[in-house]
Amino acid sequence: MCAEPIAEEHQHVVNLESRALMCTCRGCYLLFTAEAAEMRYRAVPDRYLSFPEFSVGPGQWDSLEIPVGLVFLFRNSMLRRTIAFYPGPAGATESELPLEAWDSVVSANPQLGLLQADVEALLVRSPERGRADFTCNIVPIDACYELVGQLRQLWRGFDGGRDAHQAMDDFFEKVSKRSRPAPSVQERAAP
Repeated sequence: MCAEPIAEEHQHVVNLESRALMCTCRGCYLLFTAEAAEMRYRAVPDRYLSFPEFSVGPGQWDSLEIPVGLVFLFRNSMLRRTIAFYPGPAGATESELPLEAWDSVVSANPQLGLLQADVEALLVRSPERGRADFTCNIVPIDACYELVGQLRQLWRGFDGGRDAHQAMDDFFEKVSKRSRPAPSVQERAAP
């Protein structure tokens, strides 16, 4: 965006039209942090929230038609709908998310309304053997693409293989350490 050199640790902005992430210097990043402004670019925040009480009712996960146990969803402001992606050997694969099914999940979990369009994603991991509950976090959208890129490099066989599963476990451990519990709907409504 400008001629300022970009440090190894840097922020990103999202081009709302092309969905591309762009590396930026701190100054350029700060130009696009206003949430209410209508701009072509939007700064990716560094917010991590957990939803310990997130629940998906019987059959709801299946009704979302997500064929794997890991998905990230974000609100695309240009299309005015929620988009779902899941990782695989080819990168991020878009899922044709049935909007009515997703609306029923959001209705049961109103805290999900905290998600900022375009720049944050809701990262959901379904229970695996030995796990009782879904894992659900709001994370910066660039973190999701970083995970997808890492899994793409490590993916072996049908289910990704041991290295890919270890990378997912490591990623979710980092997300868990960085996340703070999302405020309840009542806390958000309080003056």
